[in-house]
Amino acid sequence: MRLRTTTILTGLALWAGAAAAQSDWRPSYTTYGTPGLIEMPSGLSEPDAQFSLTVGGFDLQQRYTMSFQISDRLGGTFRYSRIDQFGGPGEKATYDRSFDIRYRFVDEGRYLPAMTVGLRDFLGTGRYSGEYIAATKTFGDRLRVTAGLGWGRLGSEGGFTNPLGVIDEGFETRPNQDDESFYGEGGTVGDAAFFRGDAAVFGGVEYRFNDRFTGVVEYSTDAYTRQAGRGTYDHESPLNFGVTYTPRPEYAVQLAYLNGSTLSLAATFSVNPFERPTFGGMDPAPVPVAVRPADTRAALSWNRSALPEGTLRDLIAQTLASDGQEVTGVELTDRSIRIRYENTKYRTEAQAMGRINRILTNALPASIEVITLEPVRAGVPVASVTFRRSDIEQLENVAGGTAASLDRAVFADPAGTNAGIVAVDNGEPRFQWGIAPYFAPRLFDPDYPFYASIGIEASADYYVRPNLVLSGAVRYRVFGDRDPDDRVNDGALPPVRTQANSYHEEGNPSIERLTLTHFGRPAQNLYSRVSIGYLEEMFGGISTELLWRPVGSRLALGVEANYVMQRDFDLMLGFRDYDVVTGHASAYYDLGNGYHAQVDAGRYLAGDWGATFALDREFDNGWRVGAYFTRTNVSFEDYGQGSFAKGLRVTIPTDWSIGTPNRQAFDTQFASLRRNGGARLELDNRLYETLRDAQSPMIEDSWGRYWR
Repeated sequence: MRLRTTTILTGLALWAGAAAAQSDWRPSYTTYGTPGLIEMPSGLSEPDAQFSLTVGGFDLQQRYTMSFQISDRLGGTFRYSRIDQFGGPGEKATYDRSFDIRYRFVDEGRYLPAMTVGLRDFLGTGRYSGEYIAATKTFGDRLRVTAGLGWGRLGSEGGFTNPLGVIDEGFETRPNQDDESFYGEGGTVGDAAFFRGDAAVFGGVEYRFNDRFTGVVEYSTDAYTRQAGRGTYDHESPLNFGVTYTPRPEYAVQLAYLNGSTLSLAATFSVNPFERPTFGGMDPAPVPVAVRPADTRAALSWNRSALPEGTLRDLIAQTLASDGQEVTGVELTDRSIRIRYENTKYRTEAQAMGRINRILTNALPASIEVITLEPVRAGVPVASVTFRRSDIEQLENVAGGTAASLDRAVFADPAGTNAGIVAVDNGEPRFQWGIAPYFAPRLFDPDYPFYASIGIEASADYYVRPNLVLSGAVRYRVFGDRDPDDRVNDGALPPVRTQANSYHEEGNPSIERLTLTHFGRPAQNLYSRVSIGYLEEMFGGISTELLWRPVGSRLALGVEANYVMQRDFDLMLGFRDYDVVTGHASAYYDLGNGYHAQVDAGRYLAGDWGATFALDREFDNGWRVGAYFTRTNVSFEDYGQGSFAKGLRVTIPTDWSIGTPNRQAFDTQFASLRRNGGARLELDNRLYETLRDAQSPMIEDSWGRYWR
């Protein structure tokens, strides 16, 4: 081991037994977009649920990174990189995807440092692959020290024989990362060399000059062996120097001098779903609850000659419509009311119910004591929640009123028939249409890393009945041309997705979708969907689905069967000579604490059989971050580049960002290369996602917004 490494270790060891005050100094970010120094990782973690985006690198490498703190200890990262001259001088740029994972197994305390074990590029081509154990200790409010042990690329500078060799000699060797055969199709871990080969000690110091500026010095154990050996990178020194500017807690910019030869720049934006934006929370004040005089509560009926039922129904529909609730039916008795409605304004059904109940206390005759609300989705009632009006009057402004109102609410399956329900004309037209610009980004494609299609979309919906809708959309692209069909289908499957460029080139204008869809409720706790037409960009046919979702159950089961044909490249009415029967059996489970698991097993568009596994974390404010992967009976070689389908997905609700009630959300995916294996029909109205926010336990989980 080199003397300078020993010197660094000796200095870092001084923290042993030292007492240091903890601070709220948040972790810094590396050019790789993970907690650390400049390029080396640290033992720290981001705050729970932290979501960060980093753009960093230098002239020959640019890295675009998304990191998410999955739990208090576990963090994950997706990275997209552009590497110039990776194959040697004059070679074209390489675009690479990689995934990291890290786990903090020791918390920082009075004497102990925070300690984290991590895998960098453990699920990718291996260009950045390395493993590490890092420890970080904070001294006071200004000094932070990190030391660690790295393998792979993190063990390529100043390396020594792997200490894990005392366990097994196999740890002492590792595939040569300078050998082209080391870099595979990506996505595999079967030939991984975790914690194998030479190890090396890295470390560094951060000094916080003030709340905005921090100086960083690190000893880097990444020798950039391949690039330096091919003469495309000058690695003069393992020392890196940097300064980080943090104008606000959510923004950071770092300028660094790498390896005695190169300047790097990295910018990070962070956001935490637990921390509402300063401009959030601008919901209009709710209507105060009207409390009935005590002598009127025992009335057995109301004066129908003064207030006919029809007039009352219309009054309720009009009043609720002013708050974004479309009433579709009302049942009235002397002592009760049942309302079917569609919430078009509030993200959570609990908040909509709270607003409705407040309004009803002001609008209903005093004799009506029981209020039953049945939210509707796609023309079908999906839940039934019953309240006592006296509870609403009693609990509005008392301590613990939110929890008490949930305890007293009665959840049930909605009535199976419309007996007693009188349809209400809410004024919504059967035919609805619109013309608007569209923006369709496509990120991190190896041929088009940052691509967007921009144009005009005309859409229309005709509601034959509330649960039967004819829907269509036509697009004309104004901007966003690209080369036709220039991606090699290097797999052995039918090209169900890899001809996307041909669709893009020939399909302008395009019929994006043209479907007739029926939603139903054939039995208790059972829901159905039948769609026929041009279902998505590349396929049309018929799609059928059943979903079993008992009241109050965290488990739901579904089955989907489709017969589809591949559409012509011009995206008009014709089809190509490829058809397939596809379908899946699905299980959905609410694990609690915001975690949702989903498994879909069946046959995919290319005829392959397998399953997709997904795990999402959802927050009370509507944020949702998840990951998924698909494995089928197709080998990694036959699948082609990427080895198997996988990706991350993020949903950010509009009401969180703008602070006013809204049911819209921004959805995006950071996925592996779109291939033919594991490709499922892309439908936007599958039953579980269509219905779940209006059903228990989703309503119960968001009950904190009931009185808002």
